[in-house]
Amino acid sequence: MNKRNLVVLSLTLLLSACGFQLRGTGDVEFGLKELDLQSRNSYGETRKQLKQVLESNDVHVHAGAPYSLNLVKESERRRTASYTSSARSAEYELTSTLDYQFRGPQNLLLLEDSIEVQKVYVHDSNNLIGSDQEAAQLRQEIRRELVQQLVLRIQRITPAQLDALQQAAEAKARAEAEALEAARRAQDAQPQQSPIELPMQ
Repeated sequence: MNKRNLVVLSLTLLLSACGFQLRGTGDVEFGLKELDLQSRNSYGETRKQLKQVLESNDVHVHAGAPYSLNLVKESERRRTASYTSSARSAEYELTSTLDYQFRGPQNLLLLEDSIEVQKVYVHDSNNLIGSDQEAAQLRQEIRRELVQQLVLRIQRITPAQLDALQQAAEAKARAEAEALEAARRAQDAQPQQSPIELPMQ
């Protein structure tokens, strides 16, 4: 074994010994052990990647889970960030936003939030194919980062937290239903006014 390989091997062992892992790799410990995953596009790439990460970390994704994660909306916008002096190329900023919700039994909304990722790329009018390929690659990177950020948020959620949110949502729903019922009873208790009779001319 030459010196170069020996140095690389030594560094690898040293980094692994101190717990170093490349970003986005390694096992992630989840508080939730089961989850229903909903999205408008059941075959979308974001849902597919997220489901893969969850299942690879021992989270059972199935329709009968007590709590569901809904990928409500994924949107993308592009704006010009800057122009070059020749105006033949420009920097574009891609922004992707993912809106999501956690829902519990009776489809009660427990929490909702969104994740936003921005990236900039150069669009060269003299190299359209290369620019389009760079934009496509950037979109893939953005999606991976969206999924990674969402995974980190899911990781911090525990069943106890969702149970507490469910109880609060149920109490709120009961209070609203009781208020509506009280308003209806109050309206029914009011005497109905007889129609006004106009004098005949």
